[in-house]
Amino acid sequence: MNTERLKKLAAGKAVEEISSGMIVGLGTGSTVQFALEKISEKITKGELKNILCIPSSSNTEKEARRLGIPLTTFNELIITNGELQISNSQFAIGNSQLVIDVTIDGADELTLDHPDPDLSGEGANQINLIKGGGGALLREKILAQTSKKFIVIIDESKLSTKLGSKFPLPVEVVQFAASIEQKYLESLGAKVVRRKNAEGKIYITDEGNYIIDAKFDGIDNPKALAELLNSRAGIVEHGLFIGMTSKLICAMNNGDLRIDNC
Repeated sequence: MNTERLKKLAAGKAVEEISSGMIVGLGTGSTVQFALEKISEKITKGELKNILCIPSSSNTEKEARRLGIPLTTFNELIITNGELQISNSQFAIGNSQLVIDVTIDGADELTLDHPDPDLSGEGANQINLIKGGGGALLREKILAQTSKKFIVIIDESKLSTKLGSKFPLPVEVVQFAASIEQKYLESLGAKVVRRKNAEGKIYITDEGNYIIDAKFDGIDNPKALAELLNSRAGIVEHGLFIGMTSKLICAMNNGDLRIDNC
């Protein structure tokens, strides 16, 4: 089965998690595109009603609007009497930081059952990701951390035994600190490239930052690296998603779906 059919299979299964009346986070990338098309189809058929979606990038926003998917933003939320409520709508969420019911997103590289060095016994293993190949890692992580359920959809080619062995780690940096953060990443052993767009110009994210792609040739301890990167003021965000996944839907090369719940 070709890769596009595998992506479509995984995306279709993920959309089954969406019910009418939900607030939905929309990731970015080619696999998510199939989810957008399926959501649009279900809205048109009347199978999904009264949903609102928060896109993770300007590209996803444009595509969702084209497909007739209703959108909102975090900034349209208002706080009333201790509850988060979306203005001019029937949607209301309990007093919680988990504003989104479910977010569907892809991944550039993924490891299963990665041991958490701070845990032992049940729950000691987790799913870790590298994301940001599409340049939306900052907004994608915001959606993930504010979601009750974060569903990752991939095809089997994205599975890895060690993060960083297949895909470089995207690191989003403020323009002011780009050079010094590039040097910092090199000091950690990475080979770095400042990302450029299709025209050969420096790539600028939706938030006006640069992205440095850092190739580590395998990351032995993703959690420790994430903590190092989190400590740098010039680093806005990085593409390590550690233990954030609620459910993995992986389309295997033989056409089966592998589903892992966390």
